[in-house]
Amino acid sequence: MGTPTSDNSDRPLDAAFADMANNVCGVLESGVDPALVASRLGSLGWKTWSASWYSYEAETAWCRIEVDQTDDGVTLINDVIAPHRIGDLSTLFARLGWHHSVELSDENDNVVEERRH
Repeated sequence: MGTPTSDNSDRPLDAAFADMANNVCGVLESGVDPALVASRLGSLGWKTWSASWYSYEAETAWCRIEVDQTDDGVTLINDVIAPHRIGDLSTLFARLGWHHSVELSDENDNVVEERRH
């Protein structure tokens, strides 16, 4: 099984999700560098850009994430996702070889689903 591609990857985040409050957060436990995350997602057709000196953003029609690394090397993600696509994000990270945990939250910041690999 090869590296997955993303359907609608070349489109910006769907307007239905653009105004949502952050509903996805997670950790790439393997300490993957944010620049590598942006590069790998960009190679799959996601739109990526530098958000600051050390953080990046990546976007597709169904997800937008900010990727940042803490001082101790933990790589964090957060932003918005189409709620029914949380499994797709987890599968994508797993197929890229990144151990991770991602959480989907509702509008009241209650965790409604968690995926780990």
